[in-house]
Formats: sequence, structure tokens, C-alpha cells
Amino acid sequence: MYRRSLEELRKWRSCKGRLPLIVRGARQVGKTWLVEEFARLDFSNLVKINFEKMPSASRIFDGDLDPKRIIGLLEVMAGERIIPEDTLIFFDEIQDCPRALTALKYFAEDAPEYAVVAAGSILCIVEHKGLSFPVGKVNYLDLHPMSFSEFLMAVGDGPLADVLLSGDLGTIDVFGERLKERLREYMVVGGMPAAVQIRSEGGAFASVRTKQLEIMESYISDLSKHAPADVAVKSRQIMLSITSQLAKENKKFIFSHIREGARAREYETCFAWLESCRIVNMVNRITVPNIPIKAYAEVNVFKLFLHDVGLLSALSNLDPKVIVDGDSVYDLFKGSLTEQYVLQELIASGWRSICYYSNDRSSAEIDFILQYGPHILPLEVKSGVNLKAKGLKAYREKYMPDLAIRASLLPYDEQSGLINIPLYAICRIGDIAKQKLGGVETP
Repeated sequence: MYRRSLEELRKWRSCKGRLPLIVRGARQVGKTWLVEEFARLDFSNLVKINFEKMPSASRIFDGDLDPKRIIGLLEVMAGERIIPEDTLIFFDEIQDCPRALTALKYFAEDAPEYAVVAAGSILCIVEHKGLSFPVGKVNYLDLHPMSFSEFLMAVGDGPLADVLLSGDLGTIDVFGERLKERLREYMVVGGMPAAVQIRSEGGAFASVRTKQLEIMESYISDLSKHAPADVAVKSRQIMLSITSQLAKENKKFIFSHIREGARAREYETCFAWLESCRIVNMVNRITVPNIPIKAYAEVNVFKLFLHDVGLLSALSNLDPKVIVDGDSVYDLFKGSLTEQYVLQELIASGWRSICYYSNDRSSAEIDFILQYGPHILPLEVKSGVNLKAKGLKAYREKYMPDLAIRASLLPYDEQSGLINIPLYAICRIGDIAKQKLGGVETP
């Protein structure tokens, strides 16, 4: 498998003044594989501690946290020398050893020559418990589920992924039918590496679905093990309600759909846990598209998505054949899968300010609002080829954005400030924005 984050790790290694790196992400998005692959390709050797599997290793950090003392003990444990810039030190599931997390501060201050990477699926637990966290003394890399282009590489369509990522959109459209076929498959499989691997080895959708449900159960199990009992129970209720929330024409999250009489204040802590564990993505509403859009976001009005389209497909119990064959009977929920996919691609591409728009009467809605430098981009998502979008038309007439984008199954097209991007090429929005609006440092 190939992950684009390998290039981010290489940039980190060569960066002057680098700090110890924390790789964050939900359980089973491939953090351990990524770091081990990085070590295999770019270092002579790897010294790794998994604190979940080796709880006794925590004793190394029972004394003072002087890096030289810790390095010496790690060398004894590993049976080999740890050479700066040549050995990668990897602390996996570091949330199970909070003092190891604290020790990163001293590696940053007193031993910056050592390459130290830490990873944890539920690092939020350490933060929630108020334990010592090395704020300002670490770098971060956020790992997400595999993107559509990474999925293409994994299932043997690497050349197609290359065209998608670097070709002009006219050339990409030549391969549109093949890309649409693969995109429907991705809607079922998603980007969790274990599910992708099953599919890449010729496994049936049924086997993929079994693995996805196991992953969902592992999330619930983690919360049950580490979170307060009431938080774990309510978080599970939230996750299980996502499919019914997104099946509505108005996808705004309604607390009473979790259970009768539920109120927002009862679930605030649960949302904080789910978001910081990277299990869900919350997209808040704005009613006025001003810069910065996050400053105008309504905290208690939002749409809630899982972090992976394949998991959402599994949780919905939707027959994979329905998605792959494009049966119109399921257009409403398939539209939700499409929104999930688009959001996932945006996040994987580095977009950080993402909201949605509706007016005060909720009679006109734009699926996503993006901030690109000083520009606000409305993005309308269509799951098929029916492009009627009254909301986008009304929005453009009222706010006259410099650029408006519609994502659909139709080929690339430009008409008077409105650009149609094929859904399979949604990862190219940043390139299009740069071409039409000029470059900014980050999306």
C-alpha cells in the first residue's frame, strides 16, 4: 500500500528544528503500518515499544525523564545501539503510558537529534484526564482513512490514480467511466486499510462488510473501556443514530432522534470524545458566509458524519449491490454517502475550514462552504446527473461568490463562474481554486 503521508513524514525528518512527532488518527486507519513503513524505507533500524502490548515497558519512564537515561534503557531492551538520525524510535499506543508522552518534551529540549515518533488511537483520553501533555513541544501528523486515489493504488489502478492526481481534467474525463466504476466500489469499501486490503486481494464485499462492522465494534469497545460509563453509552447512541440523521432530506442533527426527549447539553461531552478520537466529523452551519467562516459557525447546529464512507455504508446495512449498481430507489441515502465521501476527500486534501450553509428558514442549503484564503467557495454535491440545485442558484444570486463549485457524475465543465467537477476528481478542488483565484499557502 502507498500512503501520501509518507511524504509528510519525510518532510518532518528533514525539517530544521523538528520536534518529536505525534501521529494522530482513529483506530485502524494505519498509523502503526505508516510509521513502520517509514522506518523500513528511510532508516537503518527501528526501536519500537507498543505500550498496550508491553505494559511492563512503562517502567522505563518511572524514574526521571532524562532522554539519555531513557535511550540507554531502550538500547538494553532492544539489544542494539540507537544512533541519532539513523534509528527511528517509535512509541505506539502512547496514551497507555502518560509519562512517555510527557518525556517527549525533554526529547525536544535536550535530545533533538533523535528521531522520535509516537502514535495513539485514543490520545484524547490523556487530554481529557488532564494529564501532562507536551504542548508546544511536539509536531503533529493527522492520518485519515485512505483517500480515493490511495484506494486506486491499492486495488491495482495506480496509473489511473496518477492521471487523477496530476492530469488535466479534460484528460481525466477520458477515463470517466472507469473512475465512476471504481468510485462506486469505494463507496462500499471506503478507506479503512484492513477493508481495502481485503478488497485488493479479491475478497467479496461480504468479507469487507464483516471487517467494517468489527472496526465499528472496536470503537465502541474502546469507549466502553476508557470513557466514563455514561459517555460511552451516549456516544454509542450517537454513532448508531448517524445513518437515520443523514437519511433525512434536511440532514441537520436532531437530538430527539437519538432518543425521545434528548437534549444537546446531555451529549456535549460525548461529541468532544468522538471528535477528538477522530471517529466522527462535525460540519457546523453558517447563515452568513463571512470570513473566517468558523467564527460564524453555529455550535449547536450541525451535520454529523463518520470519518469513513465505507463504515457509514456498513452501518446503514445498505446492500453493496445497490450502491455499485446505482439503483435510484436509494438515491436519498446514496446522496448521504456521496456527501460523506466528498467531506472525507476534502479533509484528506487538507481543507480545514468546512461548514455548510442554510438560510434562517432552512429553505435553501449548500452542502459545504469552504474557505480558500480570502475567498468563500460554495460546494453543491449531487449523487447523480440531475443538476437542479435551487439552493446554489439562490446563493449565487444573493452573495455573488467569485467561484462556485458543483460536484456530480457529469464531466468537468465551466459556465460563468460555476464549475462542475466530477465526483471522482473532487481531490482537485484545491488545484482548481488556485488556478481560478490565485495561490494561498493552505486551503
